[in-house]
Parts: sequence; structure tokens; C-alpha cells
Amino acid sequence: MGQASSSSTASNRETGELASSFDKYFKNVNVTSKLLSEENQDLIQSYLRKGDTQKAASVINAALKDIENAPLSIALTGDSGAGKSTLINALRGMGHEEKDSAATGAVETTMERTEYKHPKFPNVSIWDLPGIGTTNFPPKKYLREVKFAEYDFFLIVSATRFKANDAELAKAITKMNKNFYFVRTKIDNELNSEKRTKPRTFNKEQVLGKIRKECETELEKAKVTDAQIFLVSSLDVSDYDFPQMETTLLKDLPAHKRHIFMLSLPALTEAAIDQKRDSLKQKIWLEALKAGASATVPLMGLFSDSEIKKMEDTLTLYRSSFGLDDESLEKMAEDLHVPLEELKANLQSPRLMLAESELAQVSTVSRENLLLHPWGEVGRESSGVSATSGDLERVSRGRPRGTTEIRQQRRPSCG
Repeated sequence: MGQASSSSTASNRETGELASSFDKYFKNVNVTSKLLSEENQDLIQSYLRKGDTQKAASVINAALKDIENAPLSIALTGDSGAGKSTLINALRGMGHEEKDSAATGAVETTMERTEYKHPKFPNVSIWDLPGIGTTNFPPKKYLREVKFAEYDFFLIVSATRFKANDAELAKAITKMNKNFYFVRTKIDNELNSEKRTKPRTFNKEQVLGKIRKECETELEKAKVTDAQIFLVSSLDVSDYDFPQMETTLLKDLPAHKRHIFMLSLPALTEAAIDQKRDSLKQKIWLEALKAGASATVPLMGLFSDSEIKKMEDTLTLYRSSFGLDDESLEKMAEDLHVPLEELKANLQSPRLMLAESELAQVSTVSRENLLLHPWGEVGRESSGVSATSGDLERVSRGRPRGTTEIRQQRRPSCG
């Protein structure tokens, strides 16, 4: 009798700790990158407080399936020459000369939409829609023709001023309860032109402010208010409004679609890398919590073969998301004109480069630790990976620590 009472007390205490840890963790998660909807978060919290860990695990499991299987469809519309293809390649993290990249410089002659799958995440599709200016359709019919209901949001793209057709399309999209964003491309060309023609008076911020004001004025004339306008260069996704655009799109997406969008973004800025890290950390936390809440008897052994395989696949996915997979590093080494092994040798966190066969070493982490401490730093400590976001940024931008020295060492002598 005493033992049963003691066991019940211990169980209630552990359940209370789970509820408290869950509440504390998700209160500190930035709303921009939060993967759980408020409804699911409240439901899980409620079950944990009642001690119903099985129902909590069931909700977490369903939420994780939604997160993992969520499709994402992005529509880009704009006239020929607006820079849609270059923007599509930038969003997919691809160069113009890579296989399956969107063809740039082509004149738009078709009324058909074109789908471009993300090279690493097939659930992400970016659609190139014919510009409304190339059709004779009114906005509502145009949206029906391009199957507007299939897209999560629209990017209305222009390399000059936004036109009346763009404004009318935006208003039609709003009436159909979809989000749209104006993207003013080729900002680098505009700035370079201003700098060349007005070298003495050139002021970057003033030029950008003038362009933004012109866009806002044209849209206001067409009675489009509170429009979100992003000034971007698709050839430099770390500059101008590109990072801000990514963050805004992320925030406006439903919670369960944020994870796949974050993983698909190019890991070229500190902000993008931090967002990826936070998203993956949440997923690790939820997987560990589900395992802990589902367990009726703690298992003291090591991970099973199937679990080790899943962990290997997961770590491979993480490397790919941060641009640290073999294919990405090979391309980077080619771009930098350095041997691949030399590039790897200059990474601060060499264990990120482990071959899959070596990843089995993570099995030394006991299941007991995972079950008893689901809210700990599972991903970081159990995998042995200790890369900083700054380190990942240097690698993803093609500038890992020591790259300058590598180039200098390999530069031919001029003497």
C-alpha cells in the first residue's frame, strides 16, 4: 500500500514536471518560428496537467505528422523580365547553371503555370505564374485560371514600378482570403546605376527610401493600403529586405507549415541559421517529449537498430538543411577552387562531417536519458555536434574559417 502510494506520488511529480517544462519551453519560443498551433499547445498542456500523458503523446504525434507532411506552395506572378526566375532560384538555394534551375532571361510566351520543386524538400513547390499583364483576363478570372486556391501565398514581382494590374490583382487576392506581398527586384542594379551616374551625391539609404516611397505611392493611388513591400536582390539574399521578407513570410504561415519553409530557406544569414536551429530544436524537443510521455516502463538499454537508422536519417537531414551535406560542400569547394578535404579541415566543428556509418556512435546515449529528460539539450549533446550559428553562417556563405588562408596558400606566385 505504501509502495503504491509512493509510486503514485512520484508519477504525479514527474507528470507535473513535464507540464511545467512544456509550458516554460514554449512560452520562450519566438512566435515567428513556433511549430505548434495555439490550439495544440493548449491541448497538450491541459492533458499534461491532468496527468493524461497518453493523450498528450497522441496530440504531439498528430502534430508532428502534420509538420513533417505539410506541403507548401508559393506563387510568383509578374510580367516578363521582372526577375521571377532569379527569385525562384534564390528561394530554392540554386544557381542559374544548376540542373533543374529556373531558366533566366527567357521571354514569357505561355499562359501555363510552371512548377519548380525544391531540390532538397519535395514538399515545397514554387510556381511561376504568367503575369496578369500578359493576359486579357480580369483579376478574378486570372486567379481562377491559375488555380489560386492551391497556393499558400502570392509574391507579386516587379523590377520597376508596380502597375494598376498588380494592384487590382492584390485586391482580388485579398477578397479570396489569401496573403500577398509585393517584391521589388533588381535593387542592386538600381543602386549601381545611381552610384555610377551620381557618384558625388550617391546615398544608398536615400535611394532605397525613394524607391520604397514610389512603390507605396503607386499602390496607394490604386487604393491598396498597408501593402507589404520588400526591396530585394535575388543575387544577394543576405542584403536589403530579403531576410526581412523571409521572416515575414514565416510569421504569416500556419504553424505546422513553418518548419518545412524554414528548412527550405538558404542558410546564408545568421537569422536564417538561427531560425532553422530553433525549428529543429523544437522538433527534437517534441519527439523527446512524445517518447517520454508514451513510455509506461523506462527502458534502460540502448537505442534499437531502427531508432539508430532514424537518428542517422535525421542528422543527415539536419546537415542538408544547413548546407553541410556532401553535395553542398562539394559545390562550395568547387566554387572556392579548393579541395573538398581542405575545406572540411577548416570547419570549426568537424563532427558535422561524420559519415553515416560513424553516426552509430550516438547509440551510446541511453534511452533512459531521453525518457527522463525530454526537455534537455537532446539534439546538441547526444549527437556530439557543437557548431555555432556563426560557424554555420561562414560555411553556408562560402567562407568557412580559414578559407582566406586556403586561397592565399593556393594563389600562384607572381614573382
